[in-house]
Amino acid sequence: MSPLERAQAILGGSAGNLVEWYDWFAYAAFSLYFAKAFFPNGDQTSQLLQNAAVFAVGFLARPLGAWIFGLYADRAGRKAALTLSVALMCLGSLIVALVPGYDRIGVAAPAILTLARLLQGLSVGGEYGASATYMSEVAGKHRRGFWSSFQFVTLIGGQLSALAVLIVLQRLLTPAQLDAWGWRIPFAIGAALAVVVFAIQMGLEESAAFEAVKHRALPRSTTFDLIRRHPRETAVIVVLSSGGSLAFYCYTTYMQKYLTNSGHFSRDVATLVTAASLVIYLLIQPLMGWLGDLIGRTRLMALGFALGALTVWPIMTAIAATRDPAVALGLICLALVFLTGYTAVNAVVKAELFPAPVRALGVALPYALANAIFGGTAEYVALDFKKAHHESGFFIYVAIVMAVAAVTAVFMGDPRALGLIEED
Repeated sequence: MSPLERAQAILGGSAGNLVEWYDWFAYAAFSLYFAKAFFPNGDQTSQLLQNAAVFAVGFLARPLGAWIFGLYADRAGRKAALTLSVALMCLGSLIVALVPGYDRIGVAAPAILTLARLLQGLSVGGEYGASATYMSEVAGKHRRGFWSSFQFVTLIGGQLSALAVLIVLQRLLTPAQLDAWGWRIPFAIGAALAVVVFAIQMGLEESAAFEAVKHRALPRSTTFDLIRRHPRETAVIVVLSSGGSLAFYCYTTYMQKYLTNSGHFSRDVATLVTAASLVIYLLIQPLMGWLGDLIGRTRLMALGFALGALTVWPIMTAIAATRDPAVALGLICLALVFLTGYTAVNAVVKAELFPAPVRALGVALPYALANAIFGGTAEYVALDFKKAHHESGFFIYVAIVMAVAAVTAVFMGDPRALGLIEED
């Protein structure tokens, strides 16, 4: 592939990733406004806690989505899995946009919200493995870390887009209008964008690695083969994803609430600080991906996790103590720089551990399991510690999980030496 063709394939494969994660994070970004529409009882922390439980439920569907779509991507192709997952996300977002509140249909409202979140969880669970696999396979040998880093560029871009919509709506609508009906707008936008991306992805070319497997008529991907033949690789991805997912949700989706619930900032200022940190986080992904190609991707990952584990407590404590938005932004960005050591190269490191016939399943399933256990519960655990007046316990929890991931990255070896991704 020429550099232009490679860039087009990467951008086309990541377009759905952006929209999927926009829809996924719109729930977190707007939960401050719609939590009481579905959970009217209790104070703000109690409402957010109930809403965070629904957020976590969506993560429980991600392993199932990863399993279904991982098998599908290994059998029908990466392109087929990408288009199907974005269609499912469209449906979930449309339901959230249209479901009446608790005051109109009672307990059916949070039940339908949970169903929509489950559909979104299935979609995102499938999207990650198909996207990571496709982008790693079309990235090329020499700049695989750089090109595959755009998976997280689009992931962050989706979250940033959700926050951008929130900022615009905060300027155009009153808080009362946002609480009443304005929070539905981003979900309607997400459903419409998913239709556009579906059309774009229908024009993608399948990866050469999958085409080679298909033409050789190798055995189909199965869960049994994954566990029996690749137990070490599967366990490694679970541990790495646990540390990365927990830290990611701590410093991104939960941070907006932490700034208002534990810090000294209004909802508008918290949104702006979070959005600014995500812009910087997005921009440094390709730089770190390039650095990983240069010094070794697992080495970069180990360093990022180690520094993250050592600094999470002082950074989070300092954020809660400051009243200066610029200081809070600087502290968040420092934490995100360390986290980028994982996020920029995680997709390619995981893809390089598996042969093509089980690659999508091998990348997706252990990642989704770790996300369900650690990422999906991050907000709930943090708010639970907050409610119990032991908020520092959450910081210790994050540090321990990241430290275990750092040790794993040190001893896992360099998957580039396996040479399992066939060159295009």
